[in-house]
Amino acid sequence: MHPLLPAVILVLAPVQSPDFRGDLDAGHYLKVLAETEQLLRQDGNDPLVWAAKSQALSSLMRFGEAKAAAERALALRPGLADALLARGLARAGEAIKQRDLGSLRGALGAMDDLRAATQADPSLAPAWMSLGLAYELLPGFLGGSTRKALDCAGQLRRLSPARGDLLQGIILSEENRWREAEPYFQRALTLAPTDPEVVGQWLDALDNRPAKKALGEAGKNARLLAEAPRLLPGVRTRARGVVAVSDAYLHAGQPETAWKVVQDQLPHIDAPSLLRLQLGKVAANGGVHRPEGLAALDQVLREPLEGGSSGYPGAWWRKGQILNALGRKDEARRAAREALKLDPKHRGAGELLMDLEP
Repeated sequence: MHPLLPAVILVLAPVQSPDFRGDLDAGHYLKVLAETEQLLRQDGNDPLVWAAKSQALSSLMRFGEAKAAAERALALRPGLADALLARGLARAGEAIKQRDLGSLRGALGAMDDLRAATQADPSLAPAWMSLGLAYELLPGFLGGSTRKALDCAGQLRRLSPARGDLLQGIILSEENRWREAEPYFQRALTLAPTDPEVVGQWLDALDNRPAKKALGEAGKNARLLAEAPRLLPGVRTRARGVVAVSDAYLHAGQPETAWKVVQDQLPHIDAPSLLRLQLGKVAANGGVHRPEGLAALDQVLREPLEGGSSGYPGAWWRKGQILNALGRKDEARRAAREALKLDPKHRGAGELLMDLEP
């Protein structure tokens, strides 16, 4: 499946209701879900509350429920931009989970909803971000267009200069135009050094193929190691930002530092479950602190997980990787099977199980 869908899901948008804007933008999805469910028990006919609930559910990878909630919002208020955006995100999530020809219909539906959201409310900045990503990352036969993606970046820049520059940087990087892309990322960072989305997308782009091609592996790693400590102070209380900095160290070959960054910030973070999941990833990929990483994943699997792009299937997969490295093959097989129960098409878990089969 094309990388459009996780990218779009990560840019979940705050709805217009001031009751939810801050929490959704900060990634407090479990809090939003609890609050919207309480409000809907009192009044089940508020479309903005249904739209907020839908976005929270999508962030928790509960896409079927998210789509139903968005459709309830649209039934109550047809054409509501926030609900159209919410349904687009839910459709995108369903499409990535399917990962087959049937997902094309979901991707097309998501595009239709995102376009409709920008038309219904041209000031809804996150809809422009999601639509721009969709135009850039989907192939042309599904409506993809770099020109239209750049137009979205221009529209977004009028509403949010930092996010507009961020989107343009992502688009140009996807087009292998790294030297043109980097100044836009840097402008976004100058405008919003504490925005975990800006920090995270920049560090992710710096670790992707266009940057590696332009800088070389050693050059890319040197940049990651320079950027990670520079950017950490601005995002040290935001889970998305801390995970991005930890990944930068991990991918630059410093797993011990990647682990320490997470451990140091864990007591102060807004979404600790995401940092425990990151500890499991560092232990699995970096080969450090495996027993502690396993304990962190066990805690993740016992408690609600605050969003994240890998979710519970990813937690089971990382657990299986660590168990395999510790020589606990039977337990590793069980962990891989648990991941595949939740996501039958999880590539990593499938490969792990194949490696473990006698």
